[in-house]
Amino acid sequence: MSIHAKTLMASALVATLALPAPGRAAALVGQPAPDFTVKDTSGASQALSAYKGKFVVLEWVNFECPFVGKHYRSGHMQKLQKEYTARGVVWLSVNSSAPGTQGHYTSDKVDALIKDKGAAPTAYLLDTGGTLGRAYGAKTTPHMFVIDPRGTLIYAGGIDDTPSTDTADIATAKNYVQAALDEALAGKPVSTPSSQSYGCSVKY
Repeated sequence: MSIHAKTLMASALVATLALPAPGRAAALVGQPAPDFTVKDTSGASQALSAYKGKFVVLEWVNFECPFVGKHYRSGHMQKLQKEYTARGVVWLSVNSSAPGTQGHYTSDKVDALIKDKGAAPTAYLLDTGGTLGRAYGAKTTPHMFVIDPRGTLIYAGGIDDTPSTDTADIATAKNYVQAALDEALAGKPVSTPSSQSYGCSVKY
């Protein structure tokens, strides 16, 4: 393994072990997902309660993170967003980078990046204070959560089982989010309801 590869893997391990602020409990699979109201890039308030009756995906994102970059450079994340929003799923991208940290952008900059990358979330939430991220225990970018129409958290963890920055690995990785959505939309139980997330640490 090259020094570069070892460095990336070490970074991933550090990120997966990063914890939210002390005293803040993370959301639990099988329990009601914490409600929230957060502004999106248009200035509108996005509340989880407004989407009761729909499946909701929360995707923690930092466009400067190479692990996030893997999924956007390849077009993989955009494909998932378009496929599942077309099937009625609400897809909310969340940025919890605090002002002055990596990945923090103004609304205009975010909108420009979304357009440039061809991303298609239902909305992009600006969680600059980190309240939403800490409520869910979001540790990495990406960190993924799936909520069912009853408001129950049915998946939490990594987007897939391959913690790398190589786009070539996407084809052979098991995509946990895709599997969870397909199973839940078909009325089946989620076979892998949780996994270890990987990526860059959320910049609270």
